[in-house]
Amino acid sequence: MFIGVDLGGTNIAAGLVDAYGKLLHNESIPTYKEREAYDIICDIEKLITKIIDKAGTNKSEIESIGIGIPGLADECTGDVIECVNLNWHNVPLRSILEKKIGVSVYINNDATVAALAEYEAGIMKGVRNGVFITLGTGVGGGIIIDGKVYTGSNGIGSEIGHMIVGENYYNCNCGRNGCLETFSSSTALINYTKKLLQENNEESILNVLSDGNINNIDGKMIFDAAKQGDKLANKAVDRMVKYLSIGIMNIVSIIDPEIFVIGGGLSKAGTFLLEKIQSSVLDNRYFKSFSVGKITIAKLGNEAGIIGAAMLGKNNNID
Repeated sequence: MFIGVDLGGTNIAAGLVDAYGKLLHNESIPTYKEREAYDIICDIEKLITKIIDKAGTNKSEIESIGIGIPGLADECTGDVIECVNLNWHNVPLRSILEKKIGVSVYINNDATVAALAEYEAGIMKGVRNGVFITLGTGVGGGIIIDGKVYTGSNGIGSEIGHMIVGENYYNCNCGRNGCLETFSSSTALINYTKKLLQENNEESILNVLSDGNINNIDGKMIFDAAKQGDKLANKAVDRMVKYLSIGIMNIVSIIDPEIFVIGGGLSKAGTFLLEKIQSSVLDNRYFKSFSVGKITIAKLGNEAGIIGAAMLGKNNNID
């Protein structure tokens, strides 16, 4: 048995997972991220203990605990290097929890653990090489190569969102200009849609859907408008997809994975978004006769964070 913890800025979710990636029991509590890191870690310990008790199992049956964080972790030391949402910097998460619980702890980025979840129990099962791309507030990535999680020598090898794909009208939070997440995240999509509405006199049903207040616009609203044929919404979506396809082809030129899995909030647009991505990627191929890996939507949804985190220990011990 394994325990996975999905540490977010709003909630901490955790669950008991078997060796096949099946979620057997889960619980969640508010994060209250304004608190000190140690207080949040104490809550993680209490949540893990609660799950073990409620599931009717023993701590001795837990092989390892995995934690997915919305930031960067040092896989060797188990320290959280940077986690902006929680205001954590160089927090020794593994050592604190291992002392408290007495079980091996593994830590990685939340997009990476989502990729591992899809590899172990989702749409990537049976595939050797795959890339998971999350389209949410930012753009995250998880890479599986030869059945193993890949994060590089410094833990930032899967930061797909910070790949430069073009020149943009604003800089990324990382300080550079042109990062993929400034084109293809939900934040970027919303910002560009607002820009179009403010700069153009085009009619758009977004004015109706947002009750005349552009600050009410979200990603779902934009896709709803695009699906209804709204020109302005489709212009914003097509721009998002264009740069995402450039990013995908950049990954193809380096890794050439068997599959790309699209997750995150924007993936809920489903087939409408997927078909646009598939078409744009085919148009952006640099050798038109070459095949590109399958592009599809993630399967596990909100459970991916817990399942993938739980599988970190199992994946780490594969030779």
